[in-house]
Amino acid sequence: MKVVAYSIKSFEKEFLAKANQKKHDITLISNSLSLETAIYAEGKDAVIVFTNDDVSELVINKLAELGIKYIATRSAETDHIDKTAALNKGIKLAHVLISPYPDFLTNEVLQQIADQTIQNLDNWQQNKCVGKACVRAKNCRAIEVITKKDIN
Repeated sequence: MKVVAYSIKSFEKEFLAKANQKKHDITLISNSLSLETAIYAEGKDAVIVFTNDDVSELVINKLAELGIKYIATRSAETDHIDKTAALNKGIKLAHVLISPYPDFLTNEVLQQIADQTIQNLDNWQQNKCVGKACVRAKNCRAIEVITKKDIN
């Protein structure tokens, strides 16, 4: 799977590389996702984001125009993502499952985040549901499907 990861900090690179094991073609950039930087997603299947990235309706529409099918966030929360816009564009979403999310990110937690992020990509590539990490899944019995009614 071809992926661009936004808002990558230098200390995250090693954890993502270890988790990925060269399975996916991931471009790591330090820029935050925005309407201006969405162009880096051209030719990719998925984007990886974090809480400070702009994943608003406008940006999601741009990502959909560029062919993005998946958005994985390296956070447990998804409030920064316009889920209605993603649903309308047929983009699948996933987040990491770390509960409770710690105030301080240890190396162990950073590796867990990277591992779960890559696992979400692996599952999408194999046309599998991503279980409880999936924010929206179509035809997946393992989780509840979020509809427009549920979001509003």
